[in-house]
Amino acid sequence: MGAQIRTFLLLSVLTVLFVVLGRVIGGQTGMVIAFCFALVMNFFAYWFSDKVVLAMYRARPVSEAEAPELYRIVRTLCQRANLPMPKIYIIPTQTPNAFATGRDPKHAAVAVTEGILRLLTEEELMGVLAHELAHIKHRDILIQTVAATVVGAITMLADWGRWMLFWGALGGDEEDNNPLGLILSIVLLVVIPIAAVLINLAISRSREYYADEGGAKICGNPLYLANALRKLAYGVEKIPMDANPGTAHMFIVNPLKGDGIMSLLSTHPPIEERIRRLERMAGIA
Repeated sequence: MGAQIRTFLLLSVLTVLFVVLGRVIGGQTGMVIAFCFALVMNFFAYWFSDKVVLAMYRARPVSEAEAPELYRIVRTLCQRANLPMPKIYIIPTQTPNAFATGRDPKHAAVAVTEGILRLLTEEELMGVLAHELAHIKHRDILIQTVAATVVGAITMLADWGRWMLFWGALGGDEEDNNPLGLILSIVLLVVIPIAAVLINLAISRSREYYADEGGAKICGNPLYLANALRKLAYGVEKIPMDANPGTAHMFIVNPLKGDGIMSLLSTHPPIEERIRRLERMAGIA
């Protein structure tokens, strides 16, 4: 429940930041309009993003006759997790990776690359697929859509506020006579959107840890996923993937390189820490 509570708290903080930014700009009507606009955009993303992302990576659906072993593993895991069978896709790239998508368990899809099928053993592949099914079971697509809605609204409000500031329309006579108030408004217009993005990244990381834990329970052995993550980290490093940054959070390992300060902006927690937690679950760390 730790990851669930943390996610709830982070979403609550995002909402507070949104309200604060709305007050900074001073227009309740504008705040509602911006939020509704962001909500509409993310509504369409929630309903259609699965088709978009699958098409983006040229993923093709495969039948059970084409991939009987893959279907067997997924079906076994779905029975353990009490989930309906998702659609299965294969992505034509040698980069080893995988992701799950879909707005709910009844409309879910799991996509794996050709590279991951070549690289992993059956047990390791079971760990990866269990992780993706855990994302589906936890409805992480919905959670990340809600977070993206609030972050999108905050970004729009901040852009709106900066334009109002540029044209001298932010605040009013009270702010004109109060330089400190104006300075505070400027600082908040800059800091709040950055804080919102960082919180959104924290939510993504929290969901990855939670999916690791859930996947380990579904497949029955945390070391299956731990061993897979070691290979995947090496494989992604050796064979980089031309991935869209906007979809990086969907993959089981980050397809984008992030060194130094850029690692702080990663949608994924460090592989070493994920492996350490899984080994702790297995009682060997």
